[in-house]
Amino acid sequence: MIHYNSTPFNFLGIPDEYSDFDAARVVILPVPYESTTSYQAGTRDAPHEIIRASRNVELYDEELGKETYQIGIHTLEEMVPVLGNADAMMEALYQVSRQIVGQGKFQVTLGGEHAITSPLVKAHLERWPDLGVLQIDAHADLRDSYEGCKHSHASALRRVVEMCPVVHTGIRNISKEEIDALPFLRSTIFYMKDMEKDPQWFVKAVDALPEHVYFTIDIDGMDSSLMPATGTPEPGGMSWRDVMDLTRELTSRRKIVGFDLVELCPQGSSKAPAFLCAKLIYKILGHVFR
Repeated sequence: MIHYNSTPFNFLGIPDEYSDFDAARVVILPVPYESTTSYQAGTRDAPHEIIRASRNVELYDEELGKETYQIGIHTLEEMVPVLGNADAMMEALYQVSRQIVGQGKFQVTLGGEHAITSPLVKAHLERWPDLGVLQIDAHADLRDSYEGCKHSHASALRRVVEMCPVVHTGIRNISKEEIDALPFLRSTIFYMKDMEKDPQWFVKAVDALPEHVYFTIDIDGMDSSLMPATGTPEPGGMSWRDVMDLTRELTSRRKIVGFDLVELCPQGSSKAPAFLCAKLIYKILGHVFR
């Protein structure tokens, strides 16, 4: 049985006629799960803050020349996280996701911490067996476990590569344990130090992906001067232009079947980071459904 908390408003604040579940092509699932955070806490507040900020996003996209929300975007109530039992949380999220995907909806999941990605990928794999995953992140997240937990935010993509191949972009923090494991993993890593020297890095990243792609975006993949509000900030990351270049290339040559955005950690009175996340989600949807 699925249990939800109450969310008082929907993504973008769009009219009811465009947010009805049955008619909507897109379903937003807020998952305020935070259990294995190892530096700054607060990602549990991210889904609520992103939805709040989204109500200030302009619905007309001047680049695409359309109002993407008219495809129909339904926002589910927040999923009640299972705390104290990571295995149970991952199973619960998998069951929710497979119901959404099974109804033919395009699922966008708002974290929460990055640990939520593996059950989402598992649900999407059932429909698209050739699935590959594209990751934006400062960290590879390929530890087998972290602080005794195999479903840690630091192990999120290790659980994913056990199911399907992953292309990692924006990486600029990786452990020796992960480096030693790489030859045995289905991972293709684009380090930020190399991306900065190669104007065609995003073309090569998309080249490495199969036709169907699940997109996972850890917001700390962006430079910390642009995105300071995250649990594990790292300097020297991707710019807005970098993310848009990758998004345009990906959607023009591959099919995104779902995506998540995780690890926003709202801080203080600044609304810019949550607004950036909301705008990015809307931009990606615009390109997916163009």
